[in-house]
Amino acid sequence: MQTALRIFSLVLLTLVALPTRAEVGRDPYKFFFNETFFNFHDELAKARAQGKQGVLIFFELDDCPFCHRMKETVLNQPQVQAYFREHFLAFAIDIKGDLEMTDFDGTVRTQKDWAFAGNRVRATPVFQFYDLDGKPTARLTGATSGVDEFMWLGEYVVAGKYTEKDMSFAKYKRAKRGE
Repeated sequence: MQTALRIFSLVLLTLVALPTRAEVGRDPYKFFFNETFFNFHDELAKARAQGKQGVLIFFELDDCPFCHRMKETVLNQPQVQAYFREHFLAFAIDIKGDLEMTDFDGTVRTQKDWAFAGNRVRATPVFQFYDLDGKPTARLTGATSGVDEFMWLGEYVVAGKYTEKDMSFAKYKRAKRGE
């Protein structure tokens, strides 16, 4: 009994001492998302000038556990941050936010109005990609299984796979997994 207790204590102590993904990550609001005054009409011009592939909007909700999981285990990872910063301007939108913003067409409205009426967001998180004309391209609703799947999502958009008639993101993921 004492040996089992010692082994259990040693295992528990080892697990507590190991860093978690969230501890080794970096703040996504500093390193993944770009700063903005919520004028996405202007952000498109900035994305074009910087040679980006487009704009990524992360529609989130404060009380969303899946949003928190994405921020704490995926969006906080340096390799994710570097890849997405290279290819996109990325911004977070609160789907219940009353803050006024300017959408890609130059229309001023609240964040929640743009999320619900403009983008039909009903669940969170939603990762919505837009081309450099402000037109929606690829979209993922829900959390990814981890870093690899989220990186595949970025690759899917950067490579323009979403434009291929029979290439859904689900099919792209299966191909990446070798299925």
